[in-house]
Amino acid sequence: MNTLLEHLFQHNLLSRQEAHDLLLEIADHKYPEAQVAALLTVFRMRDIHVEELLGFRDALIERACHIDLSEFHPLDIVGTGGDGKNTFNISTCACFVVAGAGYKVAKHGNYGASSVSGASTVLEQHGVKFTNDADQLKRSIDQCGMAYLHAPLFLPALAAVGPLRKALKVKTIFNLLGPLVNPCHTAYQLLGVANLQQMRLYTNTLQQIGLGFTVVTSLDGYDEISLTDSFKVMSNHSESIYSPTQLGLTIVPPHALHSGTTSEAAAHIFYNVLHNCGTTSFQRDAVLINAAFGIHTIRADKSIDTCLEEARASLLSGRALKTFASHIHFALLTFSFLRLFISAGLEYHRVSS
Repeated sequence: MNTLLEHLFQHNLLSRQEAHDLLLEIADHKYPEAQVAALLTVFRMRDIHVEELLGFRDALIERACHIDLSEFHPLDIVGTGGDGKNTFNISTCACFVVAGAGYKVAKHGNYGASSVSGASTVLEQHGVKFTNDADQLKRSIDQCGMAYLHAPLFLPALAAVGPLRKALKVKTIFNLLGPLVNPCHTAYQLLGVANLQQMRLYTNTLQQIGLGFTVVTSLDGYDEISLTDSFKVMSNHSESIYSPTQLGLTIVPPHALHSGTTSEAAAHIFYNVLHNCGTTSFQRDAVLINAAFGIHTIRADKSIDTCLEEARASLLSGRALKTFASHIHFALLTFSFLRLFISAGLEYHRVSS
C-alpha cells in the first residue's frame, strides 16, 4: 500500500484493473485502517476519473449478491450523499410517489453515512425489515410496485469500510460508488449529484455502463433537485437548466428541507409528506419534482409538465401512501411468516427429537 499511496500522492491515476484489485484488497482487510483513510483522503483532494470509478465499481459488483428484477424494468432514485445539507429523505419519498404512479421502482440504499437519516434509516423507523431473498423482493415489486435493497445485505465488500466512513463523517469515494452498484442492475436511474464536476463524471460513467439515466444537480450544491436554486439535468439524450418558476413552482428556502437533528424527526417529515398533511408545500414540491424527473427518465416521450402532474396525482390521490403502506405491510407480513415458519420448524425438531 505504501508504494501505491506514493504513486497517488504524485498525482498519478489508477488503471481500471488497478482500482479493481485495490478495492478487493481493502475488502479483504489487507491494509490497516490508517492507510485506507489516507487512500480515501487522496480522492477527496483530487477528482476521481472514469476508469478508476469503473474499476472500483467492478470490484463491488464482483463481490455482490445479485438479484434479477430485469422483467420489471425498474427505476432507482438515489443521490450520492455527502452534500452536507442534511435534507429529509426526498429521493426515498419520491420513489413511493413514482411507484404510486404505476411505475416499478427498485431502490438501493443504506444508513446515512454523513447525514442524520439515510434511506435505510427512515424505512427502518417505519418498521420495514430488510431482506436479500430474491423471491420476496420480486413479490414486493410485483405487488407493491417497490422493492428496497439494503446495501449491506448485497455488498459485503462495503462492510470493511463502514465504520471508517461513519467515523470520517465526510463524503468519500464510496458515496460516489453507491449509486453505481444497485445489485439488481436497474433499467433506469435518476441520480442526484452535488456539483457539475460529479455530473460530468457520472454521465460519462453511466454511458459506459449502458442504462437509461438522468443526472441532476442543484446549482447551489444539493445532490438532488432541491428547488432552492436553478438545477441542471443531463440524460442519455439531452442537457438542460431549469428554474423552479419555469416549472410553475416556488423557490424553496433551504431550512424548509432540513431533516432535523434526529432520525425520528426525519421519519416524521417523511410520514407527513406521504400523508400530505402536517407538511409544507416546499417539502411536497421537492418530492414531486424529483418524482417527475424519475418518471421522465422512464418515459422520455412525456413532457416534464405531464410527469409532474402524474407525480402530483399519485401523492394527492393517496396512491403513493397506499404503495408505502403496502410495502411496509408486505415486509412485516413476510418477516412474521418467516419467523413463524422458523419457530414451527424448531418446535417440530424439538418434538421429533
